[in-house]
Amino acid sequence: MGRFLLHRLLRALLAAWAIISVIFLLSRAGAQERPPASRLAEGSLSATTASPVQRRQAGQLQQRRLGLTGPLFYVSAAPAPAAGLGWRWHWNGRANQYHQWLRRLVHANLGVSFRDGQPVTLLLGQSLRYTLPLTVGAAVCSIGLVWLVAPHLGRPSWRRRFLLGLFFVVDAVPLFVVALLLLLLLANPDALAWFPAYGLGPEDAAAPWPVRLQALAYHLALPLLTLTLASLPALAVPLDAALRHELRADYVLTARAKGLPDSLVIRHHALRNALLPALTLLTELLPGLVAGSVVVELVYSLPGMGRLLAEAAAAHDYPVLLGGVLLIALVRLLGQLLADWLYTLADPRIRLPV
Repeated sequence: MGRFLLHRLLRALLAAWAIISVIFLLSRAGAQERPPASRLAEGSLSATTASPVQRRQAGQLQQRRLGLTGPLFYVSAAPAPAAGLGWRWHWNGRANQYHQWLRRLVHANLGVSFRDGQPVTLLLGQSLRYTLPLTVGAAVCSIGLVWLVAPHLGRPSWRRRFLLGLFFVVDAVPLFVVALLLLLLLANPDALAWFPAYGLGPEDAAAPWPVRLQALAYHLALPLLTLTLASLPALAVPLDAALRHELRADYVLTARAKGLPDSLVIRHHALRNALLPALTLLTELLPGLVAGSVVVELVYSLPGMGRLLAEAAAAHDYPVLLGGVLLIALVRLLGQLLADWLYTLADPRIRLPV
């Protein structure tokens, strides 16, 4: 098991390096597309009164601030001066953009926003204060609900037909429609005004933390319910198919022949083996919830990461957008490592070739 997990960890590190390198190339391309007016604004110059020399100086200053000066990688190539000699390769050492970008990344420096000049890590950290409880809470709630209904799946019954029908209906309805329906039902003064319709309400920094936590939970209840309902079909339907396969196995027939009730057979015997295919879905759950939070945070006006990335994409704020993409990609890699670890816990007999 240790060798298998070590091999998976090395593969994840290699994938993380590849993702980081692609993000670096995209950041260089995005920085070149920045409008000249924004560069002049950061240099305290006016786009209408600046002379060509001032424009060029402001552009050079901004290039240095963004780390766009110098060669791109450790090795660069240029055409040889003499014809027919091909390319001349040059070793740049650490004086290149890629090395400096990696160094800043190790220190959690993803650059500054094109819109307001704030550090990208600060903006992502502020948005994660709301997105992290929302997505992790939705993941925990959806997994818990699927665990509760698991004894009713996999075997013919009216409960299974009802649950699968409900899951298929929820899966067919777009996420923003689910959010709007919950708003009309549970945050409507003409229906059930149980929850606030949008936002987080006024934040009182002087209030005790239990009061602030209660207020946050109250305002995140509807978004949490929306994401939980949207993620249930992706977990429950594959689990039902895996349970149907396991309930036809010989060990299940033996357990039933001993007089064990179906709920006990499913919970203590079939469910553990049926979870193995479903564990793969955990790698998609958190990134999928982050993608769904874009819609949910826009509908409920929450200042989370999904809304931040949507606004960054609309404003061509490439540092913020690429920083968010990098964070989501790394979370997905961590999810894959977690799934591999859970595989070995669920069935110690697993020995995949390495």
